[in-house]
Amino acid sequence: MVPSKPTVAILGASRDPKKFGYQSVQSHLRHGYEVFPINPHAETIGGIKAYPSLDKLPVQTLDRISVYLPPETSIHLLEQIAAKQPREVWFNPGSESDALLARAEQLGLPVIAACSLIDLERNPIR
Repeated sequence: MVPSKPTVAILGASRDPKKFGYQSVQSHLRHGYEVFPINPHAETIGGIKAYPSLDKLPVQTLDRISVYLPPETSIHLLEQIAAKQPREVWFNPGSESDALLARAEQLGLPVIAACSLIDLERNPIR
């Protein structure tokens, strides 16, 4: 599958519209991304097919990964994240820790420790 739009995986995508993991899915859609929600406990999120993990995605690489998981969970997913060769990895507020960011940088990941939702409003497509 060759995407025609920039791609984003939302780690920690949520079915709850009040959570940032849901709002991120919707905001990335509005801003022209092909969105891949990642949630092992959901079949769909906001009407979009959800995937249990990054390695189950129908694409080999991603333009962006936006993380809404606790750092103690995400640190175990860094190799999966690296395997997708993302152009950007956003660790949203609350998803980062010094240990996580240090390990991500050791793996050569293009880390951005900031809110991807705010970035979308400032820069709709990077």
